[in-house]
Amino acid sequence: MERTVKLRVKVDSETYQKLKEVEEEYKEVLKDAIEYGLKNRTTSFTKIKAGIYRAEREKHKGLPSHYIYTACEDASERLDSFEKMRRRGRAYTNRPEVRRVTVHLDDHLWKFSLDKITIAVKGGRVALEPKFHKLFWRYYNGGWRIVSEARFKLLKGNVVELYIVFKKDDPKPYTPQGFIPVDLNEDHVSVLVGNKPVLVETNTKRVTLGYEYRRRKITSGNSTKVREVVRKLKKLRERDKKSDIRRKLAKLVVMEALRTSSAIVLEDLPRNAPEHMVKGIKDPQLRLRIYRSAFSSLKREIIEEAREQGVPVVLVNPSYTSSVCPIHGSRIIYRPDGGPAPRVGVCEKGGELWHRDVVALYNLLKRAGNVSPMPLGSKESHDPPVLEAGRWLRAKSLHLTVNEREMIGMKV
Repeated sequence: MERTVKLRVKVDSETYQKLKEVEEEYKEVLKDAIEYGLKNRTTSFTKIKAGIYRAEREKHKGLPSHYIYTACEDASERLDSFEKMRRRGRAYTNRPEVRRVTVHLDDHLWKFSLDKITIAVKGGRVALEPKFHKLFWRYYNGGWRIVSEARFKLLKGNVVELYIVFKKDDPKPYTPQGFIPVDLNEDHVSVLVGNKPVLVETNTKRVTLGYEYRRRKITSGNSTKVREVVRKLKKLRERDKKSDIRRKLAKLVVMEALRTSSAIVLEDLPRNAPEHMVKGIKDPQLRLRIYRSAFSSLKREIIEEAREQGVPVVLVNPSYTSSVCPIHGSRIIYRPDGGPAPRVGVCEKGGELWHRDVVALYNLLKRAGNVSPMPLGSKESHDPPVLEAGRWLRAKSLHLTVNEREMIGMKV
């Protein structure tokens, strides 16, 4: 598995200009490589390199030759990605366009040490002296190794952004002693902690609508191409805030599974899950919230964190997890409660009350192969406790946080 760490380095004007010269010539080679790939209908790195290498060496005589290799690799990746997007109907242009360039480096073009990082340029090398942040040291001292490939991008203000890749072998997953089902929803995530259902609040709805209202206020009566409008929009941090919530929640879930030697059970959501969910929904605000809930991103975050810790993950069919009674297998009828989506329903056969997010957990558990008896008549089945975002966002353990909440409730 791999992790990429970004480092930003402020350099002098001379160093920046040398790297800028490399970037401009790299971009020209990249465009020629993509043009060759399109013309000859190939995405193969080997064929693209063989077809343009000699001509590019003549055109860019002072440029280190390995930049041509890495530009051909970059072109191959872009062409392959574009072809996959085109087949899925997600390509919005007739051909891949080179708008932004991140220069790829191999082991001949850059050298790493804790004192300095050197990058090959025309006529020599330039040295960068980065300041390493906490995330870098976490991987560097945590058994990860730095791979031979890296990238850099030039930013305004003589700033160079380096992308350093760490690699580590996947730990061997253990044999699970139980299961922890996780049901992903728009504004919360339901989890079984200690065999008790808990709704973990994420506040995604509030974050989405808050930033949407701010975005409308900024753009109201203004073009999005106006510099001042663009500057204000760039200051919004909706993506960063949601990413932070997903990362912390994934960490807590995986640590809980690791503590109990359990496997995590997730719904095997289809590709483009929001597009399937919004079918038949006419409310534009609800459609917006569903699209920006990023269910697949949270699922991917949990899977990546579990992979890093060696925690097994079981993906099960997501169909009808909230509408079928796990005890009788019959339909659950949700009574109107004044809201757009009633939360508590009644089993058509047995008459048990089920909260839609709780019944989803037990159905996931059942589909994962768990054969233990389901709770019958439990208060949590229709009135599960809610763990507020302010209580868990800085927590180290989901289990301890839930216990602490229960103790506070008992004191009250």
